[in-house]
Amino acid sequence: MKKIVLLLMLAGCSFKPVFSGDSTDIYVAPINGINGIELRNSLNSQFGGIHDQTARYSLKVDLQEPVTQYKALERAGDAVWQEVKLNAFYVLKQDDKEIAHGSESAAESYTFVRYLVAANASYNNAVMNSIHQLSDKISMRVIAEIQKVESQ
Repeated sequence: MKKIVLLLMLAGCSFKPVFSGDSTDIYVAPINGINGIELRNSLNSQFGGIHDQTARYSLKVDLQEPVTQYKALERAGDAVWQEVKLNAFYVLKQDDKEIAHGSESAAESYTFVRYLVAANASYNNAVMNSIHQLSDKISMRVIAEIQKVESQ
């Protein structure tokens, strides 16, 4: 019941969700590396699909290599818990004019085990989760900046 009342209240104002399902005309430039490909694909899906270079906005992202840090050690000195962190720097342009830039980071902890296959799978899952976090953060900031520009 409370949800219905809230929806009715919001319907009467000019509230519009940032992610309303509309396609946003943003070209995401290719990002280096395998992780860059994954980040670009995730960003394109956030923006409603792939757009070409003639799009109204263009987004360039520089994704740094993952940084791994030990978080927990056994008494023998073996690592059992690690964290992978990704940093990305982005520039948003409209018709070759920079309208926003910034950086985002995302980190994910994972269990480091002695078995190579399991350790690699755990690491890869942590990297993918961090990529999706970065995609969410960057897309929210980009869409907010575009909303601000278009409302002026």
